[in-house]
Formats: sequence, structure tokens, C-alpha cells
Amino acid sequence: MSETVTEPAETTPLNDPAAPSGAAEEKLAYRLLTGPDTREFCARISQALADGYVLHGSPAATFNGSEVIVAQAVILPHAVARADAAVASAVEGLEYEGEGHA
Repeated sequence: MSETVTEPAETTPLNDPAAPSGAAEEKLAYRLLTGPDTREFCARISQALADGYVLHGSPAATFNGSEVIVAQAVILPHAVARADAAVASAVEGLEYEGEGHA
């Protein structure tokens, strides 16, 4: 009797076991929220924060001729931690025999 062995799926920010369970697994790791600079836009940002996202970078604003349009990136913290770990792992694997730059 043969047993089928399946390789584990690659871990991504969407299926990271370190991520919060439940609906968070279905959330995108990165979102860019945009829209007119209104109370409703601020409510969307507030809801994203309540859903576990954190602000990423500074907000941006532009004028389209009739209203101010704003943008704010938000990310899930576990996605950042996973990306940071991947970068650290990749850097550790580099072999460099020369002078570095400060």
C-alpha cells in the first residue's frame, strides 16, 4: 500500500500560520485606499485599522480640479514580519568577499 505524500504549500502572507486565524487569512497583506478627502474616506481608514491593518508610509494628496483626492497604504503586521524574515534569510545566504559600503 503506497502512501501519497504531498509537499506543504508555500507559505504566503495569506496562509501564514503565524497570522491571526479566521477572516484575517482572507485579507490582502497590502491595500492602498484612495478616494476624496471626506469623512467617509477617514471611516474607511479607521475600519482598516480596526481590522488589524497598520498605516504604511505617509498619506498622499492631490487635487483633481474639483476635489482633494487622498491615498493611504495599509498593511497587515504579520505580512511585514514575514517579509522581514525572508530578507534577513536571503542576506545571511549572500557570500561577499570585498569591501562594503557604510
